[in-house]
Amino acid sequence: MYVERVQKIIAASGYCSRRKAEELIKQGKVFVNGEIISLGDKASGNDYIEVEGNAINEKQDKVYYLLNKPRGIITSTYDDKGRKTVVDLIDINTRIYPVGRLDYDTTGLLILTNDGELANLLTHPKNNIEKVYIAKIEGLITKGYLKTLENGVVIDGKKTAKSKAKLIKADRKTNTSVVQLVIHEGRNHQVKNMFKALGYNVIKLKREAISFLTLDGISSGQYRQLTIHEVKRLYNEAKK
Repeated sequence: MYVERVQKIIAASGYCSRRKAEELIKQGKVFVNGEIISLGDKASGNDYIEVEGNAINEKQDKVYYLLNKPRGIITSTYDDKGRKTVVDLIDINTRIYPVGRLDYDTTGLLILTNDGELANLLTHPKNNIEKVYIAKIEGLITKGYLKTLENGVVIDGKKTAKSKAKLIKADRKTNTSVVQLVIHEGRNHQVKNMFKALGYNVIKLKREAISFLTLDGISSGQYRQLTIHEVKRLYNEAKK
């Protein structure tokens, strides 16, 4: 009988990403045939797998969506305060989840899927997936600080990886700047914290692209399915 690691089976079912499944196993929230398991344990198609009290279904067809997230929407599958989540914006019966995060007040491109393998590939920093942000900040940023952003700034004792920074607009009347920032990492509140480390407050933030994917033709709050070609290209980009 063919067997594979339980976290891989969970990810293939669409319940969550493989990384999240590993966390749940470590937390003792995964059972196989009624027995709690450890990270590294394997199971077969005949085994009964339960995660957080939910039975894992057989392997589902993979689905992939690109959403233009509006402000005021939670990047999660569920919010205990009853606020609308990004999953609520997509009309589908299949369980999906967001790949990475955008803050409550951040807008822009977000991928949602039930493909745990692709989600893990896109979010792992070693795969160098480019993410393009447009930030409106308080103050007139200098060329020197743009170079500092590119070389990396220290956040929580760790320097960010090299990035690309470009001044789009500087408005002396409103004392604001608009900066394009291209990063490869995905730390919590990274873009806001990078500017904060230099003394700039972010007023508005939008993610305009992930790798080759853009928001062209997609209005705020709208979404579309990714094509098979786009999904294959994402896998190729992540596995370079």
